[in-house]
Amino acid sequence: MDDSPMNSLPQDTLHQIFSSLPLRQIAVCRSVCRFLDQMLTSSSFTSLISDRPPLRLLALRPPHLHRHHPATAPTSFLNVYDPDQTQWLRFDLSFLPFRSLHPVASASGLVYLWGDSASSAESNNKALVVCNPLTRRFKVLPQLGSAWSRHGAVVVDSSNRVMVLTELVALYLSSTIASSWLTFSSNLPSKPRSPILVSDSVFALCDVGSPWRSQWKLFTCKISNLSGPNNTGNYSNGSTSMSTNHNKWVCLEKHEWADIFDIMKRPRLVRGSGQKLLMVGGLKSTFSLNPSCSTILILRLDLERLEWEEAGRMPMEMYRCFQESSKLKVFGGGDRVCFSAKRVGKLALWDDCDADSGRVVWRWIDGVPGGGGDGLSRGFLFEPKLIDLV
Repeated sequence: MDDSPMNSLPQDTLHQIFSSLPLRQIAVCRSVCRFLDQMLTSSSFTSLISDRPPLRLLALRPPHLHRHHPATAPTSFLNVYDPDQTQWLRFDLSFLPFRSLHPVASASGLVYLWGDSASSAESNNKALVVCNPLTRRFKVLPQLGSAWSRHGAVVVDSSNRVMVLTELVALYLSSTIASSWLTFSSNLPSKPRSPILVSDSVFALCDVGSPWRSQWKLFTCKISNLSGPNNTGNYSNGSTSMSTNHNKWVCLEKHEWADIFDIMKRPRLVRGSGQKLLMVGGLKSTFSLNPSCSTILILRLDLERLEWEEAGRMPMEMYRCFQESSKLKVFGGGDRVCFSAKRVGKLALWDDCDADSGRVVWRWIDGVPGGGGDGLSRGFLFEPKLIDLV
């Protein structure tokens, strides 16, 4: 590239040329040479295309570690599926100075992951890191104990807010530039299932039933309530000061919802498009104690009108592959949801990207990389963008 005529072009001209390309092609051009990589990830160029629509990919989390399955150890790659191009890709994470990388969430083009400190001989010094795989820049969030990586659910949103939740305690970081975690009591009736952030609220499912019969309810908590005058506790390097306000979470329910949660078996939440919330689970065939399911149902909640509607129902020929499995994993976001189960060997995809025309597509995704462990795939929606870390 030293003798290339491209070097004689002014930087503004180069920016003008490459800014006219789709994001997918810009990402490909970065791998041509060091010159293009540095130019296309510079702050001046990324600010020029910051409003470019992101790619819409589905990322896989590494399988859980098992002592008897060393092949399931996390790798330095992020495997993603591109539904628009129907192909698997992978992003290199080796630029991160951490061992045992474990991506867990993503928002606004950034990936959040747990990693072991490269300077520690022990694997119990976990750090929560945020990075942009396209620009290869990263930042370590305020230190947390290793127990949070094992038991806490990481929830993030496009405003760079981060939450780590357990049944009893939750940590909240107002942005990735905040210096400490705000600690407050969850005070939930059970471990929160599939928590998600939507605008100013966090939502989670909790089992309020008995040991013999599950009964799921939708709980919510406003983020603005967490930063009020009654919440001054901080979490730093293992010392916890816990807020005394226990009335943060409320059960979200209406009389019209009487049968919504009764017909769903083992429901999960997935963030929908805009102010929408998706709830996914088995459709019970009866109201007996341990009913079988007739298919997998997707319900959509409009958070402004607080009204449910049916968004999708898995076709019977596809559901037969999931019928005998005792475990089901659901992930995705917006108008795309993936389903994984033991011994299926592939993913099922619900694609509602053409919602205006009422066209919903159910299809299989083959060639799932990795595997191992318990045979289940877990993941999250990843929308890569060429943006700087805040």
